[in-house]
Amino acid sequence: MTSDLTPVAPLNEQIQDLSKLTAQIRTGLQPLRASLPRETLEGISQLETSLHHLSRQVSAFEARSDKMLALADVTQAVNSTLDLDEVLRKVMDTIIQLTGAERGFLMLRDGKDEMVTRVARNWEQESINPNEFAISRTVVQRVLDAAEAVVTTNAQEDPRFGGTDSIVAYNLRSIICVPLIAKTELIGVIYADNRIRSGIFSEAERDLLTVFANQAGIAIENARLFASVRRTLAEVTELKNLMDNVFASIVSGVITANIEDQITLCNRAAEGILGHTVPEILGRHLDEVLPSCAEVIHPHLQTVRQTDRPVIGLEISHCTPERGAVDWRLNLSPLKDADQATQGVAIVLDDMTERKRLEAQRRLLERMVSPAVLDQIDPDALVTGGRRVDITVMFADIRGFTGYSEQQTPEDLVAVLNQYLAAGAEAVLGQEGTVDKFLGDAVMAWFNAPLPQPDHTLRAVCAALDLKAAIARLHAVLPAEAHLSFGVGIHYGDAVLGWIGTERRLEFTAIGDSVNTAKRIQENSAKGQILISRQAFERVKDTVEATPYAPLQVKGKSETVEVYEVVGLK
Repeated sequence: MTSDLTPVAPLNEQIQDLSKLTAQIRTGLQPLRASLPRETLEGISQLETSLHHLSRQVSAFEARSDKMLALADVTQAVNSTLDLDEVLRKVMDTIIQLTGAERGFLMLRDGKDEMVTRVARNWEQESINPNEFAISRTVVQRVLDAAEAVVTTNAQEDPRFGGTDSIVAYNLRSIICVPLIAKTELIGVIYADNRIRSGIFSEAERDLLTVFANQAGIAIENARLFASVRRTLAEVTELKNLMDNVFASIVSGVITANIEDQITLCNRAAEGILGHTVPEILGRHLDEVLPSCAEVIHPHLQTVRQTDRPVIGLEISHCTPERGAVDWRLNLSPLKDADQATQGVAIVLDDMTERKRLEAQRRLLERMVSPAVLDQIDPDALVTGGRRVDITVMFADIRGFTGYSEQQTPEDLVAVLNQYLAAGAEAVLGQEGTVDKFLGDAVMAWFNAPLPQPDHTLRAVCAALDLKAAIARLHAVLPAEAHLSFGVGIHYGDAVLGWIGTERRLEFTAIGDSVNTAKRIQENSAKGQILISRQAFERVKDTVEATPYAPLQVKGKSETVEVYEVVGLK
């Protein structure tokens, strides 16, 4: 470090040389003393005395200069690093060097308000072993209590401390201790001593140590501030990493835009939905990223800005260059800062394309298969085979359809057929039955599976009566030539119910003699007639009005089948 004080040492050497020369002149003139004028001898003597005083003043000034240079070095160290331990070691080594102390300690209050030694150094610039921390706690406590420096030239004889156990036990002599203050808080002390020599500390050393204590206080405050900032930065970084992870894990696309509609943030899910990478999205205008639906979204963005309220559940269908037809659901919310001032908009974007496709497929399946069957489907556990259950089977076939079809175009025929089949399906589903399939112009259904129904035979009869009423309503709106009707057969028995077919083509259906019997009964029913087997009649005879019908000789049966014609409910 360069300073104007550096020439002091050479100047003092020159003065000392001049003083020696003056002494030599005075000695050389001693033989001529009697012949020399008295004024000359007095002038030489005064010159010698003046040179001696000047030399002492220069030496003192040189010592002060060295201390100022040391203080400047410490100040430079405090300002050049935030490593508190490094600064404090340098401070303590400088104190020991300039004061002639044997040891130096810097102590700080801990969380329990107790003094803990932070730095301990000796005159050889080495750290002191904790086992050698033998200091006067009385002196330290006095400084803490009064917040003033303490200096003693010989603690053994000082009436303030002479009787203290630590002074006697540790043979302490010269001691100096100053308070350590950070801002306005007394946080510790700087303590230095010499156990061998007495009288080495004076007010000059006290003032110097006080200055160093001030520098140490600055270093501690800077280090604390730096540590606080570093902890805050670490916490913010950790929080940011957490938010980044959470943000990245959100399955919905998230986009934020400022008040100029420039995109400031987006997550990985938004990449897949928008068909662009994050770098391609950030910084661009919303219209550039959402060109196919910008006109639809703009009015809602204006609503968010004007009302400062979110728009939830906005669904739009549009075409994108990258993916074609897509369905999106958006939630638009005002983006606020810490002062609750709106700084833009946040858009949560869900791609509903696949979900809507699956929903459409399910709606189609529900028109083909009973919802109760759909609820039993586990795509990961579908296996062929089934289980034996008791069911009531119902067959309903349109009477007169073949003759009617010969006179209609295919388009008109299908339109009328669908109305009659829909009436049959609605009648079954209305009684919570299961539509197995449509067989040309016939409907096959069963009850009591897959969900158990204690009154399943009665439900089947009620479905047949509902179908009869539905046909009457159809006749009221259809032309006379389209007035068709159903013949219904119902039977109760057991069957194997389950998935039949292969992995590529499966059908959930019922297999068994009871199914065949119901089909044969239906084949023998007349237009608008409901026939039920004796087994079915026995289960509903208390609630259904039916009359015996002529036994049926049906295909595949060696014995006749007893049946009843349903008239209505009792």
